[in-house]
Amino acid sequence: MSGSDAGTLAETYLAAVQHDLVDLSGEETLVGVVRRPTRWFSGAVDENRPELGPPGELLDEVKARHEDLKARGLCDEGAHNAAWEDVDFERRYREHLAESENARAAIEDLAERVGSGEDVVLVCFEGEKKACHRHALREIVAREV
Repeated sequence: MSGSDAGTLAETYLAAVQHDLVDLSGEETLVGVVRRPTRWFSGAVDENRPELGPPGELLDEVKARHEDLKARGLCDEGAHNAAWEDVDFERRYREHLAESENARAAIEDLAERVGSGEDVVLVCFEGEKKACHRHALREIVAREV
């Protein structure tokens, strides 16, 4: 499906969009990939695909580990990234994407859209210095374009 008509696939985080920290033309479709969006998140993106967010159990597990590590004195970013590693987040997230019929359909949809010329930006909450599922998701969608 790849060709000269293909659009672009990028990723960023919500605060970067809200505070103009990312270079956007305004023509991109901002696609949230958040399992549990807030009202203000939903208002900042063009659409949200919760099926592409990490499963709730995985989010809960990493959050609990993150809080434990912060209580032990790690900074927020350090605790987040250590918790991500401790719960084997990326491997488990990739497994979820491979096994979930809804996630597979959403990935195929995004790949088709980018392949047809749409510029898509994947958006979630985590800033640049925190491990984030959107990096893996971008790689997976890009392979299918």
